[in-house]
Amino acid sequence: MFYNRRLCRNARFVCLMAALAPVMALAQTNNASSSSAQQTEVSEQPPPQPGTVAVRPTQPVEDKRAFGVIPNYKTAEESAVFEPLTVKQKFTIAVKDSFDYPVFATTAFFTGISQLNGDNNSIYGQGLKGFAHRYGIEYADQTLGNFFPEAIIPTLFHDDPRYFRRGVGSVHGRLLYALSRMVVGKSDTGVWTFNSPEIVGNIAAASLASTYHPHQRTTGDILSEASNFWESDAVGNVIKEFWPDIKRHFGKHHNEAPLAAGL
Repeated sequence: MFYNRRLCRNARFVCLMAALAPVMALAQTNNASSSSAQQTEVSEQPPPQPGTVAVRPTQPVEDKRAFGVIPNYKTAEESAVFEPLTVKQKFTIAVKDSFDYPVFATTAFFTGISQLNGDNNSIYGQGLKGFAHRYGIEYADQTLGNFFPEAIIPTLFHDDPRYFRRGVGSVHGRLLYALSRMVVGKSDTGVWTFNSPEIVGNIAAASLASTYHPHQRTTGDILSEASNFWESDAVGNVIKEFWPDIKRHFGKHHNEAPLAAGL
């Protein structure tokens, strides 16, 4: 992603913002309806008996992909019982995020944008050979951007790489929560702490990526690459936070359509 950074970064930003627009709009609608439903549900529940202890739910099975193409393997519910990850589980998340089949298509999309712009042709060239060269660099960058924040640094620092979804509250509050998780994460003991996988991990990934970007090796280039990772992860947090709301919205309308057709 060092090559043609400005175009690729702008293209990614536009695509991610396009994905976030319906997320926020639909989440606002679902927030009102879900709040009403939660109030009704709470009012219908019998009062707790004296001496009983509230039991927190276990972690549910999350969707593998948001919108069918965005890997969603590191989402957990903040309200559920904390279950620490083993080293194997951390590396499994990184492997799934790196080798899930939609990743190959999205990588090709952004590679095509870079090739169409034609920057750094003296390094990568054009044609099929140039596309393959750019694709390899793009895919390697993404893989490093997964393994360092999701597996390597979490293992070394004993931190949890997952995004812990809040799922309740106002849209504004949940949005701020999602963005704040860029600097706040959980340790392997379940305690909130500095998000070293996100900050340190992405800097480490960008530093290693500079070894095969011979024309972009300055400190500024490394920080620019790390900022690309942070930008994508920040938007990813927001999508992870609101994706269940979007899914419920579309599921509701999907179920209502056959009923309306039968009237």
